[in-house]
Parts: sequence; C-alpha cells; structure tokens
Amino acid sequence: MPASKPRWFVPGDLNGFFGLVVDNLSILGFISAALVGIFAMPADVVFQRMFPGTALGVLVGNLVYTVMARRLAAKSGRDDVTAMPLGLDAPTSIGMALLVLGPAFVAFKQGGMDDQAAAIATWQLGAASLVVMGALKFVLSFCGDAVTRIAPRAALLGSIAGIALVLMGFLPLVETFRSPVVGFVTLGLLLYVLFAKGRLPVRLPGVLVAFLVGTALYYGLGLAGLGAPGFALPRGIALHAAIPWPSLAFVDGLPSTVPYLPLLLPFGLLMVVGGINVSESSRAAGDDYRTRDVLLVEAFSTLVAGVCGGVAQTTPYIGQPAYKHMGARSGYTLLTGLFVGVGGMLGVISGLVQWLPLAVLAPIIVYVAIDITVQAFQATPPKHAAAMVLGFLPSVAYLVAIKAGNPAWIAPEQFARLATTVDGHGLPELAVILALGNGFIITSMLWISTLVAMIDGRLRAAAGCLLVAAALALFGLIHSVDPRGGIYLPWQLEGLPAAVMGQFVGAYVALAVVLGLLSLQKAK
Repeated sequence: MPASKPRWFVPGDLNGFFGLVVDNLSILGFISAALVGIFAMPADVVFQRMFPGTALGVLVGNLVYTVMARRLAAKSGRDDVTAMPLGLDAPTSIGMALLVLGPAFVAFKQGGMDDQAAAIATWQLGAASLVVMGALKFVLSFCGDAVTRIAPRAALLGSIAGIALVLMGFLPLVETFRSPVVGFVTLGLLLYVLFAKGRLPVRLPGVLVAFLVGTALYYGLGLAGLGAPGFALPRGIALHAAIPWPSLAFVDGLPSTVPYLPLLLPFGLLMVVGGINVSESSRAAGDDYRTRDVLLVEAFSTLVAGVCGGVAQTTPYIGQPAYKHMGARSGYTLLTGLFVGVGGMLGVISGLVQWLPLAVLAPIIVYVAIDITVQAFQATPPKHAAAMVLGFLPSVAYLVAIKAGNPAWIAPEQFARLATTVDGHGLPELAVILALGNGFIITSMLWISTLVAMIDGRLRAAAGCLLVAAALALFGLIHSVDPRGGIYLPWQLEGLPAAVMGQFVGAYVALAVVLGLLSLQKAK
C-alpha cells in the first residue's frame, strides 16, 4: 500500500518550536552578554558578523533534518516521525565565549590592537575555530563508533561535566547573584519546572515562563529603582540586515587557533560522541535515523557556519524523544530553522537578545550545567564515579587561572613574579596551576581514562594512557608552560619552563612504570 504523504505541520509542532527556539535564543543571548557585557567587545561585530553565520548554521542543519524526517515518514508510512532537533551546543558555545573568544579579545588588545581591530581578529579566530571543529567532526563521522569504543564513556562525559560544573556552573552563578532577586527567582523557577517537574498555571513551556518572569522582574524592579546597582536600559543599538556570504575570513584566523587546539579538538570530539548518543536515543524512541547521516549533517552545518563567519557549533539535541512526546513532527525544525536563520540575518535575533538580561540568561546556563553533570553520573557505571570526580580538578585549575590572570585582580608584574618565584617547596604554585589548567579537557579525559582502567584491573592500559599524557605534555598539548597555552618543541624551552615541563612529563612516565610493574603480579 503506498505511503501517505506526511503533513507539514501538526499542533505539537508549535510546542516543539517554542522549546527549540528558546534553547537557541538563550545560548545566543549568553554569548552576546558574555562578549559584550563581560569582555566589552564592540556589539556591532558580535551582532553583524558573528551572529548571522551562526544562525545560518542552525538554519541549514534544521532544514536538512526536516527533509530527513519527511523521507523517513514517507518510507515507513508512519505519520508520527519526529525530526532530529538541531541547535547551538550549550557547553561548547558557552565555552567558546568564556574560554576562547573573550580571552582572545583581551589578548589581542594587550598586543596593541584597538577595540575594533581586536574584535575583528577575534571574529576571524571564532570562524576558523568552527572550521577546525567542523572538519574534525566530518572526518570522525565515518569512524564515530570506533571513537566510543576506544575512549571510556566516563572520560567523554566526565570531561565535559567538569567544564559544566566548574565553569558553566560557577561563573554564570556569580552573574546570577549580581542581580540576586531576578537571578535567584529565575533559577528557582527553572529548577521547579525542569527538575521538580512542577505544574504552572499557564500552558506554556517552563523555560519560556522563567524567561518572561525574570525579564519582567529585571525591568520592573530596575525602572522602579529597586533593582541591583547599575541598572540601565539597553542602548538600542541600530541593527541592520547582514547576509552571511561565504568568505575566506576564517583563513586569517587559522594561525590564532593553534594555542586553543587543546580546547577545540575535544569540543569537536564530544559533539561526535553526542551525535552518536542522540541517534541511539531517537532510535529507541522509534525513529531509525542512520547515525552517519546525523553526524554528517552536524559537521556540514558547523562548516557552513564557520565559512560564513559563525562562532558557535551546531549539534543535534539529546531531547528528540521529548519533542516526540510533545507531539512535534517535522514542522517544528522547519519553523525553528527559518526563525533563527532568517531572523539572525535580518537582525531580529540580535534585537531580541539585546533585551534579555544577563541575570535571566545566566540561571539557564546554571541549570544546563547541573543537568549535564547529573547525566554524566547517571550514564556511567557507579564504580567509575571517582574517576569522573578526579577529572573535574583540571577544570578547577583553569578557573583559578582565568581569575588570577585578570589584570584587574592581580597586576601583571605581580602575576609574573608569582609564576616564577621558587620558594623552596617545589615548583611555583601559580606555575603549577597554570600548567594544570592548560589543555584541561584533554588532561581530564586522560586522567579519567587512567583511573577507569585501574578500577577495571587493566593496569597496562592505564600505563598506556599515562604515556600518552607524557607525550602530549612534552609538546605542550597539555600542561603547556606557554603563558597562552600554546604548543612548542621541548628543546626550545630553558630555565623554569623547561623544569616544569620536565617534572610533569617525568611524573607521568614514573607512574606508568609503577603500574607496568604492578601489572606483572600473578593474578589471585
């Protein structure tokens, strides 16, 4: 019997549309709030150069996923096929803003550039970063299953959970309490509707309600003179349409990506693993999408965004079964892609996010951080929990390094003195913190993999992980002694940097030897 043609829209698509749009708007809002509000980057570069290409990636990915859903529905003869939701990835998008783009903008200014030139260089770096991550995802799309077999799940999820809890959780939590009434009420509402599954008196998505309540509180209290100090209405920057044509702007940013490769490569790898998990999740819900196709679309949309000037990578969302339960089919991804993509090009999205207060956006990121951390523990064997906790610690070092490196907190001269003064108790404490923080995602994955192998009784595998860490530390891919976290040739180092590098490499080799010897014991 011939399959019936699936409908373009059903009532449930409206619920799915609101949920997916709010997710994307919250991430775009936090990116702009971080870059413009925290790092003082010129708003025109963020809104007219970074956002259009980023939004185009969301448009392209959602259009392709819509087509895939309609083809699957027509092929199977079912009318309940739900499209794979695609949007901006929260952990890596926020990580790009806080760990790559913001610090790079500050570094470019410290190198002598004015604000506008530094912002353009940062934009080129962001676009180049997306191209690097998109290319990695494209290659790994053909061998994603092998990646998941090699790296234990605890290492893949634990490393991103460390970023979530320490960086995505703590830093936005501080921003939440800079406007305590607004931020805490918004956070409480999110916890009520998303974790406690509490009922609301209105039939609207819980996140949208939290948005509306928090925003109303922010402007209501602020205009009444009862808000936190420093309240001011947005300046209402004039916005213009900006079509994200393909360009070679990313080429100029490629050299600047080198110091950030220890961040960018794990970001891309984690999205491949996430894409595989999402495919399995949708298959369990009844929609059998081919994993390689899901990953290729994810990689393609990220590459398109990067070539067109975007700065945040796209990913299929893990909540496809949730959208199916909402009654969404394929219309919601089409609507979301058009709204975010066309709205981003016409300046509508930028106009919206200008009015979203950071005190309202930050609690959403705190919720995401908690959820990611909880999922990491739930999705891994309980016996590997200690390994994941160990993997959180390099993220703590990176957080301390971020704050200590702020010239407003510690004068550059004092910072340099603390990082180079040997006090007779080993390496300088600040030098150790910086080395532990540089390449922290890869460090976390290796530490977790090592302890997981030890827990599972595979001591030789654990020793192998340590030797890999030693090799990476030798060239600065982890524990870089370069102030910017760059890579180098070990024979180029001298003095204290050479000593720090040698001590870290020696530590890994020594423990690998010990574990290797322990593996020679006869089994009981």
